[in-house]
This record gives sequence, structure tokens and C-alpha cells, in this order.
Amino acid sequence: MGPIMLDVHGTSLTQEDKELLQHPLVGGLILFTRNFESVEQLSQLNKDIRLAANKDILIAVDHEGGRVQRFREGFSLIPSMGSLLERCDQNIHTASELATHCGVLMALEVQASGIDISFAPVLDVNGISEVIGDRGFDASPEKVITLASAFIDGMHKAGMKATGKHFPGHGSVRADSHIDIPVDPRGKSEIETFDLLPFKQLISSGKVDALMPAHIIFPEIDNSAVGFSHYWLQTILRQQLGFDGVIFSDDLSMEGASCVGGYVERAEAAQQAGCDMLLLCNNREGCVTVIDNANIVINEASNERINRLLKTTSTTFDSLKNNQMWQQSSNIISQL
Repeated sequence: MGPIMLDVHGTSLTQEDKELLQHPLVGGLILFTRNFESVEQLSQLNKDIRLAANKDILIAVDHEGGRVQRFREGFSLIPSMGSLLERCDQNIHTASELATHCGVLMALEVQASGIDISFAPVLDVNGISEVIGDRGFDASPEKVITLASAFIDGMHKAGMKATGKHFPGHGSVRADSHIDIPVDPRGKSEIETFDLLPFKQLISSGKVDALMPAHIIFPEIDNSAVGFSHYWLQTILRQQLGFDGVIFSDDLSMEGASCVGGYVERAEAAQQAGCDMLLLCNNREGCVTVIDNANIVINEASNERINRLLKTTSTTFDSLKNNQMWQQSSNIISQL
């Protein structure tokens, strides 16, 4: 499994798509709303992706719930994570149970359509960031830890690995890294005692299987954006926090990634900093340029970590109605 995760334009594969999927450097594919027409079409697309790749390939999606839910018709509508406490009258115990059901339902349906993982949950402490907003569980690190832990329990119960994002926290930065280069002037101690707490706790408890760093620069700590920083990814994340899961770059087409140069420079810098898999989305020309020109390699340790994320379930969408976990969680979520 190579270190590149790319995307495809439509609801079926083109010849170029098939050729790229077979390239040794390609080990993953991320799906978007544009790739979805129906449950049946999506399931067939994922079968075609695996057939075309002719190797193990990690298929992913951003299916968090709320406004970031790529597939809707035929799928259960998952509430935003930031609404759970309000829906439960601020009762953290009830909200935790609801979070677990959300994790179960999301994971069962996504995997039943042939996808390995959803990039979830968001571990950002909900602050001033509009791009995070109600995607985050709460404005309190402690409540984020409790609710995210419960959501991950649901994902794991359904057989899906969890990806926490956006390390070490995007909620305290107003700028949107999709269209800007966010800079957070705070010092290390303030970040460690607030934004970093959910990541630290959930890594310590062994619940986080993968992480996605933020395209944010913390100049008081390191001059490089987190996803391109050896200090953040190796010294802090791997060494100090003891994280041994997969590190995904955030999408390298985002404006927040432009701080290191063009597409080739971004891919090289992300891998050199310690990212196991590089997301190259919404820019086919840039993706091809990276494949043809970037100095990136297939790393054995990264390969082993990525393989752990592949789904081991064989449930189909048609069989979900007979799945007791799905029945229970679906009944609860549908009543919200």
C-alpha cells in the first residue's frame, strides 16, 4: 500500500482512474458527495475501486454527521456532534450513550457500503473556529474527551478504526485552513492544557487508531505547519505522546498547505515530517505531478500501520436491517 490517497471525479471509474489506482504509490482513495448517487451505486463503485487497484487499498470518507456527512439518501442522518449535549438537556451520561449509538450507526452503514473508515471523530475543542463549529463535541476539553471516547466506542463496536482530527486542535483558530493559512500565536503551555487534552487522553487510553494534523502554524512552538513539522509529528506525537497509529496529512490541496510550496513540495515535506499517508484531493493534475515527480517512498512501517485500518467486516447494506446493533442505534437516532 503506497502513501498516496487520491480521489475520483464521478460516480464510476474512468480509465485514468483505474490506471492511477494501480500505481504502486497509491494506497488509498477518499470519496466525496459527488461520488454518491445511491447506496447500490456506491457499493458497486467501491467494489470497482478494489478490483481496479488489484491490491489492498484503504477507502475513506468524511462522514462525521451534521453538515459533514457525504452520503444522505438511504443513509441514516447522523446529528452534529456539537448538538448531542443540547439534545440531552446537558446530561453528559445520556449524551455519551447517544454518542455511542451515533458511532455505531455511522460505522455500520459506511462499512456496509464497502468503505473502510470515516475520518472521525473531530477532537477539536469547539472555540472560535467557524469551520469546526458544531463539528466539535463541546467547548470543554473534558466533555470532548467523554463524548469522543463514547463515539469511538461505538465505532470500535461496529468494527471501524477511529481517526482523530485535527491535531493538536483547530478550534481556537478563526482562520479556515481550506482557504487560508491559520496562525495561532499561543504558547505551548496554553495549548497543552487545553486543545491538546483530548488528543493526549485518547491516545493514552489506546482509543485513537489514526490522527490527522491541522494545517496550522504555531510560531511559538515551530515555524512549520503541524502536518509538515518533524517536531510536532515526531517529537511530540510519536515520542512524547507515544502514538503508534497512522498519521494522515490533511488534504494537501488546501490553502493551509501552501506554506511549503507546490504540490510536490507539500507531499515531500509531509512524508519527511512523518505522515504515513498523503491526501491529494480535488486536484488531479497536482496528484499526477506528485506521482511522476515527488521524492516519496513506500515505507514499511507506514504500510503496516495503514493495513490495520482496513475493514474486517463483511456486512452488506441489505443485511443491516437484521443487525441488532443497527436496529437499536437506528431506532434511537431516528427519534431525534
